[in-house]
Amino acid sequence: MALSTTSNFVKPDDAYRLVVEAHRGLSDETSAVLNSALVLVLANHIGDIDVLREAVAVAKRALSDKAAPAAASA
Repeated sequence: MALSTTSNFVKPDDAYRLVVEAHRGLSDETSAVLNSALVLVLANHIGDIDVLREAVAVAKRALSDKAAPAAASA
């Protein structure tokens, strides 16, 4: 199985809204715990260590991409 980075949702905005709403009213700490639990549940659902490894790499690159403009302007 290859990592899919394109949306598989018929209504991607609804999926985004669902995740955002799940965090509404939570403290930063509780929100981080929810994120961790959600990641582990979805990683288990995927059940493929190579896909998970690729997903972690994509997510880390996204963090680096977002940090680069901030570092450049500092």
